[in-house]
Amino acid sequence: MGSFSIWHWLIVLVIVMLVFGTKKLRNVGQDLGGAVKGFKDGMKEAGATDKPADGAEPTQQVSGQTIDVEVKDKVKS
Repeated sequence: MGSFSIWHWLIVLVIVMLVFGTKKLRNVGQDLGGAVKGFKDGMKEAGATDKPADGAEPTQQVSGQTIDVEVKDKVKS
């Protein structure tokens, strides 16, 4: 039960191309590539907007309300 040889993979590739056709496979590849590119762009954009500006307090957006994330200690009298 070893790994498949190159001939096994070529036969599987030919069968997949016969079943789905090259046009469908090309469209699936383009869609997958576009999704990966969009994900990478979104991660870059999110990383740039997550950093608070200098001197700004960190905040968190929850259902349309901005909530201060820092907890301030209450002094008991």
